[in-house]
Amino acid sequence: MANELYFEDFHLGQKFQSHGSVKVTAADIKEFGEKYDPQPFHLDETAGENSFFGGLAASGWLTAAIVMRMRVETIRVAGGMIGAGVEEIRWTMPVRPGDSLHTDTEVVGVRQSNKRPNFGVVTIQTLTLNQREEIVMRSRVNFLAPLRSAKK
Repeated sequence: MANELYFEDFHLGQKFQSHGSVKVTAADIKEFGEKYDPQPFHLDETAGENSFFGGLAASGWLTAAIVMRMRVETIRVAGGMIGAGVEEIRWTMPVRPGDSLHTDTEVVGVRQSNKRPNFGVVTIQTLTLNQREEIVMRSRVNFLAPLRSAKK
């Protein structure tokens, strides 16, 4: 994989912006809702209008899945981005049909792993924004990145 990043390549304050955006459709919202989060406001426009959300709204987990894809496409960790925990996830406003999402990510922590000597732990803060630059999700996650010296 070209431009793979190792633990040594990450530093505090480093920023990554997603490559482009992902447009969310009503069909995406309903399909994900039917499969994984079958609540009325994720499945039907009328039910959504009569809910807390005032319209069809994407599951927060759909938003999180979209963000995961954008992370791995933007931050190309050698061997893949191995999750090491979520410290925080906040859905700050609903994602609607037609919204285009993009991410701004900052490295907020880097440390050697105590349990895995061939890896470091990278902590990132990601803001997920819609086409109006409104924050729809905020998350702070940890992932493992291999040390370059552990490269086989």
